[in-house]
This record gives sequence, structure tokens and C-alpha cells, in this order.
Amino acid sequence: MSRLDDRKQAREGLKATLVRQPAVAAVDLGASKVTCFIMKPDGIHRDNRTLTTSGVGYVQSRGVRGGAIVNLDEAAQAIAQAVERAETVAGVNVQGVSICTAGGQLASHRVTTQVSLGARPIADGDLSRAIASALAQVRIPGRKPIHLLPIAWSVDGQKGVRDPRAMFGRALGLELLVVSINENVFHTLAHCVERAHLSFEGVVAAPFASALAALEEDEMDLGAVCIDMGGGSTSVAVFNQGALCHVDSLAVGGGHVTQDIARGLQTSVAGAERIKTLHGSAIASANEDREMIEAPPRGDDPGAGPVIAPRSLLKGIIQPRVEETLELLRERLRASGAPVEPGAGIVLTGGASQLAGVREVAVRVFDRPVRLGRPRRVPHLADAASGPAFCAAAGVLHRSAFGPREVVSPKALAGAAIRKRPMDPNASPVAKAAAWLRDNL
Repeated sequence: MSRLDDRKQAREGLKATLVRQPAVAAVDLGASKVTCFIMKPDGIHRDNRTLTTSGVGYVQSRGVRGGAIVNLDEAAQAIAQAVERAETVAGVNVQGVSICTAGGQLASHRVTTQVSLGARPIADGDLSRAIASALAQVRIPGRKPIHLLPIAWSVDGQKGVRDPRAMFGRALGLELLVVSINENVFHTLAHCVERAHLSFEGVVAAPFASALAALEEDEMDLGAVCIDMGGGSTSVAVFNQGALCHVDSLAVGGGHVTQDIARGLQTSVAGAERIKTLHGSAIASANEDREMIEAPPRGDDPGAGPVIAPRSLLKGIIQPRVEETLELLRERLRASGAPVEPGAGIVLTGGASQLAGVREVAVRVFDRPVRLGRPRRVPHLADAASGPAFCAAAGVLHRSAFGPREVVSPKALAGAAIRKRPMDPNASPVAKAAAWLRDNL
């Protein structure tokens, strides 16, 4: 009898080991800093859809410029250090990380398709056929899909259907959003993570992740534009009717403002960053013509005195660059045909959004209400890690816990029978994705 009990206990222990979920790690690889958030399985609170991180670590970015990796070894070291700091706080070791980035020329396009139906209720297999049909139309040479998200379903032309299963009709329509990144950048990111002795678990678009962390449910449903203003790039995610419907990016960020200040005031980049943080503003302020600021000189000449300039000159450098960036983003949104609702508000995230006056400039450029976003779905973060600059890393954790609006519910996916098929190793990414959908839905 004791042997049976021992065997039962061993079997239950094995089962507990198999179902135990590992900690989730997200790394936001930016041009100014590298951030790592770690979340244990018990950090997911499904009752109010919030998260608790078990470890946070961040270091100054190295090897990244303008949203792109320019030194693989330095970038890998920065990732390893950020992850190590977060591991120390969390008391766990992570094996793999998801990389969040706004670089790599993020872009998206929409694909529509329609499949015929039989005289029976719509089932998961019909959804799978529609998705496979949409993926077959994807032609993005030189680019790697990183998100394949359904925007909307339709049954017999009736739009706005969120879950068509169990409905009847003759035709099932689907509009699919494909978010992609430069293929070479994707492989470089994967290689960089492997250099840091970690497993690469994919890429997440920074504006998408930031929106998941900062937007309210009502904002996603009614329409919202999340602008992630990083150090090396400015990217945007548009939500409408609860779904992501557009992603775009510009290779211009807060670092370019710093460089403009360094050139305009003839100071060092470090001195320009300090001045921007302490005195910088994108809007006019009182007495700025009489208020003088000091900047350290370039070089190491001991006889050179500090650079002294009126604060109005600093604003005259910052404001045009911020306006130009936001106006360029506005024109690209208009040209893309993204479904931005007339009442959609703007939510600013990213470190560069914290510069004084940026919100006011955005209100003037977009003629819409604008607010600063914070990782509101992770309410217990320390003050140092709870600002707009940490939305992207928090959003990656939220995506792993709750995900975006999926085609098939996680419960249905977990209960589906998975049929394994041999995969052609030379198949394209789209063919592999279609095969995965066939096997899992």
C-alpha cells in the first residue's frame, strides 16, 4: 500500500512540475535604456486584469542608435545586465525573453478575405480556413511578420461581428492586420539575445505593447491613438472597436532633440541631455528671454568657460523638432487610411513624452485631446519605474497574461486536439503560420 502511495505522490509531483509555468521576462530594447520586467505566474490577477511584477531592472542602453543595433556585443551586454538585475530582485532565473522594440522599420498592412460556409454553424475550423486564406495573400519580401491579429469578422456582409462561431451564413469574411519588421533586424535581435545567453521568444512592437499597458478598455473600443516617443524612434498604434488596426514608426526620437541642443548650444551630448531634462520645454514660458542657462563646453580645454544662453534659445531648438516629428506622424496616419475615429484621443507614452510642453504641442498638431499614459495595468510598480517610459515592458507582460482580442478563446485552444504534421524546413514564415493555424485551431 505504501508503494502505491509513493507512486501516486511521485505522479502528482510530476504533474505539478509539468504544469508549473515559468516566469515571463520582457526586455524593452531602447536607444536610451534597456529595461527588463519579470513576472511570476502568481503575478496575474484575472479578477481585475492587473499584474504584479516580481523584478524590474534597467541599465543605460549601449550598442543601439536610432532604434537599430549598431554594436552587437554592447547591446547583448546591456540586455544581460538588465535581465540580471531583474533576476536578482525577483529571485528567479529566466531562460528566455521577449524583445520589445520600435526599430526595424515597423509597419503594418491589412488583408481581407472571404470563405464560403456550409449549412451548419460556424466552427473553429471555419475561422482557421479564413485565417489561412488571409495569410496566403501576405506578400512581404524582406520582412518578418511579428503580429497576426484579426481586426474584424463579417458574416454575409454584416460587419462588426466579434465572435462569429455558432452563427449561420453563406460567407465568412475576415480583415487581418499583419505587423511586420525588417527581416535582417529580426535576425539580428535574435542573435543579440542568444549572445546574452538567453532564449529568444519573439519580438513585440513597442507601440502595441505600450497601448496594452496604458489604454483603457473604453479607449480601445471607442478608438485611440497611442504614440510611443522613444529615444531613437517615434511609433504609433491605432485601436478601433477593441482591435489593433494600424502600426507605423519614424526613426526620429528624443535623442534627436538632444543632438539638436548639443549642436545649437555647442555643448556635449551629455550636457545637452542634462539641460533638456532640467530646463527643456516645447512651449513658451514666462521670463524665458531673461532666464539664462549654463551648459558645459565641448572638449577638455580647462580654460574654456561654460556656454551661457537664454532659455528661449533652448525652446527655439526643441519646439521645431517636436512639432516636425508629430506633424510627420500625422501626415503618415492620414496617408495610410488608418481608421482613426473623429473622437479618438491621443495617448503619449515613452520617455520623450515626459518633456515639458510635448502634450500641449500634440494637442495643437492633432487637434484632439491628449494625455500622458502610464502602465496602469501594473499598479504596484515603484515610482522610478511607473512612468510613461516603462509602458512597453509592462505591455509585453500584459500581452502574455491576457493577450489581445483573440480569434479563438484560450480555453478553446487549450481543449483542441493538436494534430502534428511534418513541417517543410524550407517553408516560408507565412506557410508555417498557416500550418500552425491548421494544426491548432
